[in-house]
Amino acid sequence: MQGTSSAPPALDALGTGGPYRSRNREVVHDVRAEPVAELSLVPWLFAQRSIRALRRATPPDPERRKKLLTRAGWLFASGSVDGVTAAAYHRTVAEVSGIPIATVRESAQQVGDYAATAYESVRQARPVGAADSWRDQRARHGSGVWTRRGEVLMVHAPANSPAVHTSWLDALALGYRVAVRPSQREPFTAHRLVSALRQVGYDHDQVVLLPTDHATADRLIAEADVAIAFGGDEVARKYGAGTLVMPFGPGRSKILLTSGADVGRHLATITESIAGHAGTGCVNATAVFVEGDPEPVAEVIAQRLGELPSLPPGDERARLPVRRAAVAHEMDAYLRAGAGDARALLGADTIVAELGDGSAVLRPAVFLLDRPDAPQARIEMGFPCVWVLPWRREGDWLAPLRDTLSLTAFTDDDGLIESLVAEPSIDKIHIGDRPTTWTRPGLPHEGYLGAFLMRSKAVVVG
Repeated sequence: MQGTSSAPPALDALGTGGPYRSRNREVVHDVRAEPVAELSLVPWLFAQRSIRALRRATPPDPERRKKLLTRAGWLFASGSVDGVTAAAYHRTVAEVSGIPIATVRESAQQVGDYAATAYESVRQARPVGAADSWRDQRARHGSGVWTRRGEVLMVHAPANSPAVHTSWLDALALGYRVAVRPSQREPFTAHRLVSALRQVGYDHDQVVLLPTDHATADRLIAEADVAIAFGGDEVARKYGAGTLVMPFGPGRSKILLTSGADVGRHLATITESIAGHAGTGCVNATAVFVEGDPEPVAEVIAQRLGELPSLPPGDERARLPVRRAAVAHEMDAYLRAGAGDARALLGADTIVAELGDGSAVLRPAVFLLDRPDAPQARIEMGFPCVWVLPWRREGDWLAPLRDTLSLTAFTDDDGLIESLVAEPSIDKIHIGDRPTTWTRPGLPHEGYLGAFLMRSKAVVVG
């Protein structure tokens, strides 16, 4: 994928007619600002025609979907796709995204595993009273039947991790046709996954790759039947009130250490929650709430995270993300401005460790706050940055824990667990030594995607 000449290789769009190379192209750079590929950006009419062709297409039968997804998952994770080996793909994504290559490899395997199990795991969302098909015997006496809300899913994919592409595989398993608009910063994962699906036998009118500019991307969401979009608070505000767009917004994942919890015993889980997968995901913990004195907890976290090395993303020992040096300094300035009166135990002077080639490692940061409702605890940075705060069982004690994607709680209080599970704004709850980043196929992520994509209708065949 990476070239050495002044003209980088082309990365084509993948339309219903096959690969498409446009005149409008965006150069994809690595973290050193070196050109890696020229990504074709499709015009609006091409994108619109692609969406309409997807809507007219008929999906493969369920058994064929299952086989194709299993084969594509293996091919994506381990095989050669369009002549590109898995190892070459891992290197390219590490160089472009700045995600450590070991994390890229792990995330790619996760995508492959999800593809292989998508057909079975998506059925976890089906109501027990609903059948898969009107041909089910239950429909002869009247039954709910689980059916698609539409035919075409539009995906606005981000660049923070290859693992985000597990999010739309369920849609293919359910018979949706899928259009993916990849991130211009890291389009290689989406391109490889769509290519793998086609290589194993998915027709071109089942899944397409539509790189576009931002204006066209917004129009595509309106053109499709349903859509998923990733981003921060702005995306959540933009699409949160709609019923046809599922926004994946900020995670604000958290850890709760109740009185008596042994921080030393659980330190590996805590630091994995903060820095696992290079700290780039929505499931990475960005706040640690401590019942008692938070300072000793902040100190041991800072000591452990401070031991992580500053290495380029292609180094097998790398565990921290890398960005262009200028971008890293901008992120550092943003963090300083937002930290306010928080006390830095790690990253006090800077989070930037320049590598001398135009790129820089984003070093971990640990901040101590003196009250549970401190606004800084809502700041997410896309690298290991955590706010440690006190927490008390008084007043509205749930308030600081709300608005959370993934919460790991160290407690044996059944009443507390009951309240956490009942809280609508907490999506995932791990009790004990499960990091906030832990998951497996079949578990919901901000709810089951199948619950968004499908509906149950009454059918009787008499």
